[in-house]
Amino acid sequence: MGIIAVQFHATNDSPLLIAANREERISRPTQVPRIQSGRPRVVCGIDKTSGGTWAGVNQHGLFVAVVNCFKRNLPEEPRSRGTLCRELLASRNAEEALEKAYSELLTGMYSGGNFLCVDRFSGGVAYGGNTVEVEKLRPGLHILSANRLNDYNDHRQEFARRLLTLQRVDSAVTFFAVAGRTFSRKPDTTGKHGIEISEPDYGTVSSMLLSLTDKSQRSIMQYAAGPPSEKNYEDISALLRQVLSTEKANRAAAAAKIAEATPKE
Repeated sequence: MGIIAVQFHATNDSPLLIAANREERISRPTQVPRIQSGRPRVVCGIDKTSGGTWAGVNQHGLFVAVVNCFKRNLPEEPRSRGTLCRELLASRNAEEALEKAYSELLTGMYSGGNFLCVDRFSGGVAYGGNTVEVEKLRPGLHILSANRLNDYNDHRQEFARRLLTLQRVDSAVTFFAVAGRTFSRKPDTTGKHGIEISEPDYGTVSSMLLSLTDKSQRSIMQYAAGPPSEKNYEDISALLRQVLSTEKANRAAAAAKIAEATPKE
């Protein structure tokens, strides 16, 4: 994945809004997002080469994504970053996922990767490039790419920020409209002023728009199975809501057990 925008605690109807473009070799085989087997339940796409993922959401409302980044000292046989991303989706919350990511990246077993771990309450980025550290998210708009979060020297990040702030984004509907246009922006004839990447063997291969709300049935996920300038975003919110409803059902079952065990007067 190449570039992600996160609107964190900045709108009234959705504490977490995300737009993300994945960049990869065009020929790399991919399974589109679906509900994966196992617990906790997760909706994510699968990289058929490694069996890992580039981004997903679990039943606890945790979103995890990985963006490749530069790293000088590479291991001889690096472990898949996508596999780690999928493992982080087994966490109960963003704080736990960030701790796991930090510990794993310290092993030096991975090529460069920045891991975004965020839920409705907290989040941050575990950097796995030349240095390993964690940066927490504050309320507002954040952009992540191969460079660090909100790197004002990253021209593509700054172009995305400018387009995302041309109008007031005060709802999930507005964010989806603005982010959809922004993340489907092709470079101009000079190769600049764009978000998508298009090269003969490498480029933007998919895009995702996500809204995680306090009520799972209002959460939204849309997915473009190709460059969003060429492929429409398809609504796959039913998959997301099915995954999120698992946590609600588990809480209800736990409450029922407590009620049964409580002595009646």
